[in-house]
Parts: sequence; C-alpha cells; structure tokens
Amino acid sequence: MTATLASPASVQAHRDPNVRRWLTAYTCSMLGDSVYYLALSWAAVRAGTAAQAGLVMSASALPRAVLMLGGGVLADRLGPRRVVVGSDAMRCAAVLAVAALLYLTSPGLWPLALLALVFGTVDAVFVPAVGALPARVTGPDQLARVQGMRGLAIRFASVVGAPLGGLGVAVGGAPAAFALAGALIAVSVPLLLSVRIRELPGDGADGPRGTARADLAAGLRHIRRHPVLAPLMLAIALGDLGFVGPLNVGLTLLADHRGWGAAGMGWVLAGFGVGAGAASLLLTVRGRLPRAGLVAGVTIVVGSLAIGALAYAPTLWAAVGTALLVGLLTGLSGAMCGALLQTQADPAYLGRVTAVSSLISLGFTPLSMPLAAAAIGVFGLGPVYVVSACVCALGGVVALVVPALRRAELPR
Repeated sequence: MTATLASPASVQAHRDPNVRRWLTAYTCSMLGDSVYYLALSWAAVRAGTAAQAGLVMSASALPRAVLMLGGGVLADRLGPRRVVVGSDAMRCAAVLAVAALLYLTSPGLWPLALLALVFGTVDAVFVPAVGALPARVTGPDQLARVQGMRGLAIRFASVVGAPLGGLGVAVGGAPAAFALAGALIAVSVPLLLSVRIRELPGDGADGPRGTARADLAAGLRHIRRHPVLAPLMLAIALGDLGFVGPLNVGLTLLADHRGWGAAGMGWVLAGFGVGAGAASLLLTVRGRLPRAGLVAGVTIVVGSLAIGALAYAPTLWAAVGTALLVGLLTGLSGAMCGALLQTQADPAYLGRVTAVSSLISLGFTPLSMPLAAAAIGVFGLGPVYVVSACVCALGGVVALVVPALRRAELPR
C-alpha cells in the first residue's frame, strides 16, 4: 500500500525523516556500486590479461546505453520505487552469487563478464527510476535541495567506496569485496520499502496504455515539444560533451605533460571533488536558488572558461584551484539542470525524460574521450581544451538565449 505524503512543502528536505531514509538507501546503493567496481577490476586483473580486464570492465556499457530508453518506459509504467527496489535486489543477488562462486572455485573471467553484462542491463532501468524517484519523495519546492543531498551522497560514495573495497580485498580477496558490495546494496532494499511515496498527477495503478514503443515515442514527443525540456536537453548535451574529455583523458595527459605525475592528477581531481561537494552542500543548506534557468546558463558559461584555463595553469596548485572552480560551477549547473528536469517534466513522463538525459550523459558524451585523446595527440593540449570549453559554453549560450529556459524557475 502506498502512503501519500502530507504537505511536503512544510518540511525542509534535509529535516524530513522520509527523505533521509531515501538518502540513506541511495547512499548505501552507491557505496555498493563503488565497492563492486573495485572488486570487479581486481578480480578481472587477477584472472586474465590487462586487455581482457578492460573488456570485462567495459562490458556493462553497451547494454546500459542500448536499453536506457526502455528503462525509462519501464519506470513510468511500473513506478520508480518498484523498479529501483527490483533493480537493487537483482544486483545484490548477482553480486553475492559471484562472490560465492569465486570463494568456492576459480572459474576465470566468464562469470565476471556475465556479472558486468547483468549490471549494465539492470543499470539501464535503475538509472531512470532513481532519477524519477525524488519527485515522489518530497515536494517540488525541495527538489533543488534534494539534488544537493544526492550530490553529497555521490561524493561520499566515491571517496569512501574505493578504500572500503580495498579493505574488503585485503581481508578476503575479491570474494569478500563482492560480498561487501552485495551487503551494502541489500541494505538499501528495506530502507526503500519504508519510504513513503507521494502520488503525482498521472500516476495510475494500471500505468500507461499502449505498447512500450508507443510510450517511448510519446516521451520523446513530450521532450521535443516542451519549451523548456527541449533546449535544456541540448544544453546538457553540449555542456557534457565539452566537459567529459578534458576532465577525464585530457587531465591524465595534462598531468603527464606537466610532470605532475599520478599524485598531481590526484590533487587536481581532489580540487574538483571539493568544488562539486561545496556546490552540493550549498544547495542542501540553501535549498532553492532563484532564476534557476539563468543560473544554469551563467554557471555553464563561466565554468567553460575555467575548463579552458585548466590547460594553461602555470603550476600544480593553480590547476588545483582552477579545478575547484570547475567543480563548483559545474556542480551548480548540473544540480539546476537536474532540478529543472524534475519540475518541468510531466510526472507521467518523468522516467522517460530522466532516461534521455542519462543516455546523453552516460551513453553519448563518453564517446568524446577517445576523440579528445586523438585530437590532443595531433593538435596539443591547449587547442583541444579551448575547443572543448567552447563546446561547453555553447550549452550555456543555449540556456541564455532561449527565453523559456532562461526564465525557468523552481517552485517556491
């Protein structure tokens, strides 16, 4: 039986026990993911060659990208909480099964590759459902604050998950690390079941009518015809496209070129993480920022300038400071874009809208990484960083020149 939240706007999200239960469940799930990826990479390296381990680690990407839009349809049909609970239960069972198999025998790479494929498939439905869930846990006026809280959970999981997984490997090898990942994911299931879900307009016991293909087409039409969502998706795509290359493969090459080494690259990434964490903390404490569309556009443009400047930082500590600024600005713009997606989308289409934005960020924009690496080899670091910054800035320009998006506000 689903309970309806009463007067969600009367309680700030970070003071709401219901939101805190959801946040704890989400954090446990993200921690489990971090531990799982470390355990998978360790087990794959131990069981095969470096090339084979790379194939295992990338095996989840294809099903996640191919099935993501279908996952959004499923989240809207069945309800996001049901899909998230089912996804976590399946991931938990798969991880624990591999932990037991590795403990009892040495089966080689095939169970690891199969696990990666299962994870990618389940992620394709998990990610859209997770994105559609906050709107049903709190009121529209608290969604920016929830985006900040979610950002803090992601940062916490990324910082704590790796050493926690390393501890599991040190204590009992890959089986222990996989078991730890499964246990963390398992904790999220009863917590999610205890979360009270708010009914939204368009939520129905029977779900959307028609075929899955028709539902997907309807979701895409909803985005294309919406005065805010359509340009917002374009802004997100351009912003991510210009951001991913320089802050991933580009940063590795920059640290190597400048002689900073792995430790220096770690400091730059730490600066970015601190900035992104500060943005999440600001939104958690502050809650709503006025003129969300304008803030998103300005922060994307200014953040793009910081991205371009990163290649010309004269010292390591200047690069760390620049990366902190990049993290702060991209953290703010990302949270504003996420909150606008949550509040502008028709609730009946929220899973499909989240699926499209997730596919852009997790499926398409990572393709820019090999292109960025190849371009750096031909043209050098500086020009590629500048071009990437210009592409990113175009996303902010879209947000600023489209009146409906520039004037978009979050609910009070």
